[in-house]
Amino acid sequence: MIKILIVEDESGIVDNIVYALKTEGFEAHWVGLGASGLDVLAKQDFDLLILDVGLPDMSGFEVCKKVRIFSDIPIIFLTARNEEVDRIVGLEIGGDDYVSKPFSPRELVARVKVILKRTKKSGSRDEKEDGLFKIIEDKAKIYYLEQALELTRYEYLLLRKFISQPERVYSRDQLMEEIWSSPAASLDRSIDTHIKSLRSKLRVVDSSNDPIKTHRGLGYSIVVRHEY
Repeated sequence: MIKILIVEDESGIVDNIVYALKTEGFEAHWVGLGASGLDVLAKQDFDLLILDVGLPDMSGFEVCKKVRIFSDIPIIFLTARNEEVDRIVGLEIGGDDYVSKPFSPRELVARVKVILKRTKKSGSRDEKEDGLFKIIEDKAKIYYLEQALELTRYEYLLLRKFISQPERVYSRDQLMEEIWSSPAASLDRSIDTHIKSLRSKLRVVDSSNDPIKTHRGLGYSIVVRHEY
């Protein structure tokens, strides 16, 4: 069963979320403080985190930053604020979606389903290898020339998308639509920033090769075999 952790201090909101999640067959757990959420996540495995921004002990954004040090769990922010800058900050620091209060629990569950579908991993060990790269799906790891890459969540999702269809050219809009859970809240430059970071990490392994190709005015693609 899919396990979801809710970090929210308002019990009335939690009751509605838990009911909606359980109705759809999810297992829901709840804590009211950011510190408690971090402690639970460090000890147990969850498939998704629903995280309130305005917690009593620390900001949900701060919790997210700490979570991203040790986990790539999908995160949905809950907040009473609806400022664009807050949405962008939340997504840029590693959040996957952003829901403003008041909200419909059914809408939240629908967003949960979308994110889980996009980040779904195989239940058994699944290795895909093609030339320069090897993907181990159940550990969310990608190896480049047999060296494990230390990737952020979106770097991993981008690289996996490229490797899934070598040499296919993806536009920025396609990448945002297929990888970001809320493409409208992301920015074109987010793609470029993540591509730049990916290239830097690949060059650390092999400075003589750049498998990610830029197609000016079109987008990006990847070469998964050595070019001679």
